[in-house]
Amino acid sequence: MSSRSRADAVHGAGPQNPTPAIVGQPSALRLLSFLLLACGVVAFAVGLWTGFARLGVGLTGAAPQFVEFHGALMICGFFGTLISVERAVAFNRPLAYLIPVCAATGVVALLAKATTFAGAAFLMASLGLAAASLFNMRQLRSVLLAGIPSIAALCWGLGTLLWLANRPVAESAGWWLAFLVLTVAAERLELSRVTAPQPIAKTFFVAIVIVILTGVSRGELARPPSPFFGAGLLACGAWLLIYDLARRTVRLSGQIRFTAACMLLGYGWLIIAGLELLAGPHLTVFWYDATVHAVTLGFVLSMVFGHTLIIFPSVIGLKLRYSPVLYLPLLLLQISVAIRIAGDFSGSTELRSLSGFLSVAAVALFAVTIASVSAQPRAGRR
Repeated sequence: MSSRSRADAVHGAGPQNPTPAIVGQPSALRLLSFLLLACGVVAFAVGLWTGFARLGVGLTGAAPQFVEFHGALMICGFFGTLISVERAVAFNRPLAYLIPVCAATGVVALLAKATTFAGAAFLMASLGLAAASLFNMRQLRSVLLAGIPSIAALCWGLGTLLWLANRPVAESAGWWLAFLVLTVAAERLELSRVTAPQPIAKTFFVAIVIVILTGVSRGELARPPSPFFGAGLLACGAWLLIYDLARRTVRLSGQIRFTAACMLLGYGWLIIAGLELLAGPHLTVFWYDATVHAVTLGFVLSMVFGHTLIIFPSVIGLKLRYSPVLYLPLLLLQISVAIRIAGDFSGSTELRSLSGFLSVAAVALFAVTIASVSAQPRAGRR
């Protein structure tokens, strides 16, 4: 999250306080940001489409060709591109845009089924993101705040290397999930400076990162039991619930409260994912699916919902507006994840399919609501 985005997350950005575009960002770079984000959205759309095919929903067309790329499209293609674009805008240096360009190139290559080229592009993006985060250490003046995003980016790269080596998908997914969790956690850690956590809390956070990395390096998502990965995600979610600024801002109103609600709900799903890992796969044959989607849909997508009104205006200059109606798609998203996990644990194909439709409906309703509200003229204006 950029410095401007962090300030907006603290002070609130909404109809009364819209988030301006990054100062000094040339229009050409803003256009490039828009195109790169569009590429990420395409990866997300195809990823959702292949998700239906994985659930056994009878969709025709090209979806079956890309089913094996579902995880890569969603994590590397969508989330990787989204994070890379936001970081490039935050760094405000033309060279930084090579990072999301690599990620977007990976999306195009993946859709062309050039998997080796796609993996190489994603790997370059991860290495560039790690290097840029270390470079940013001079501004942050904190090894912790710059080091963890770099470690997170390297997790993206390690997962991609395993994917290129045709290792079991669960091995790659473990590193990719660590990339997402640590990226979000590091951003929220920086915001937690407002609440001034004690040094012992920061030490505990470092310990959590080490435990998570131990779990994924042991391949616990592919070869349970998962004591380290499970305990790490559980502790990370609990740490964020205790120390995150959202605990304070959820008491406010408008967009600030909405963003905080998204954060807190996401942390709850991270705790659930940790509990699922600790419980082990003997409870259901869909244990892996339940864990992965508790993180990606429950945790990460809730973060995306919460930050869309903050990040997109600063990245591409569009003025998006908040509406209380946004709680409807947020609620629908939470229901869809709950049904997905219930379906996984019960083995119900019908519930799992229903959850897929509800997740897509939540995303579509969220996008339509923002577009509709933002397109309406403001009160008192003609």
